[in-house]
Amino acid sequence: MTADLAGRLRAICLALPEVTERLSHGAPTWFAGKKSFVTLWADGHHAEDFPHLWCAGLPGAQHELTAAEPSRFFRPPYVGGRGWIGLRLDRDLDWSEIAELCQDAYRAVAPARLAARLDSRLRR
Repeated sequence: MTADLAGRLRAICLALPEVTERLSHGAPTWFAGKKSFVTLWADGHHAEDFPHLWCAGLPGAQHELTAAEPSRFFRPPYVGGRGWIGLRLDRDLDWSEIAELCQDAYRAVAPARLAARLDSRLRR
């Protein structure tokens, strides 16, 4: 399952304009410019011993998602104070929803020119 999670996330994230991937704190992490926007913790991380991802959130998204579905979404340590969102990956997964979360995470950190490229690509 770990390889499948990484492969699926990799395909989603690397399809976004000028994204790079590298390990950060030992975990696959995707970057828009110099800023990370998604990290996969396939074997868990700290107290969360289940597979999950952390992604940057647009303003208000963390509160909205964690309030609506606290069994799936959570405020991750370290980056939660900056609006990042944790998503459990040990449940039934909706990969179109995950793709949307990754796109929003990208928009949250990408330079304006890259976010504009994504938005123009999605309008086609």
